[in-house]
Amino acid sequence: MQTREEEGYSLADMRTPAALTLSPEAVDFVRFCYRRRRVGWPELYDEMCAVASRGLYQGWGLAELSEHGIGFSLFETPALARVAADVAREESDRRATAVPIPVAAH
Repeated sequence: MQTREEEGYSLADMRTPAALTLSPEAVDFVRFCYRRRRVGWPELYDEMCAVASRGLYQGWGLAELSEHGIGFSLFETPALARVAADVAREESDRRATAVPIPVAAH
């Protein structure tokens, strides 16, 4: 059995999360989860796991999400947390700039 170094990994590679390349659908998955529960990390991670385990986003489970760049392993969570923070910031900005709809008097 080869060590990680023999397989071409350096110690720096093991300490640094890999760059996360997500499809637009994967970002939409994170946004879907955030809109279900507007919470921060790590609660949003719990929501994403629940949504994935139940296939609540387009019927996608762990395998389909993995195909789009979403992973839930210990090594993938730092990058996923960054994406979640970006989505939360975008959603917050979007809500802050939304024009309120006047309520008609009855």
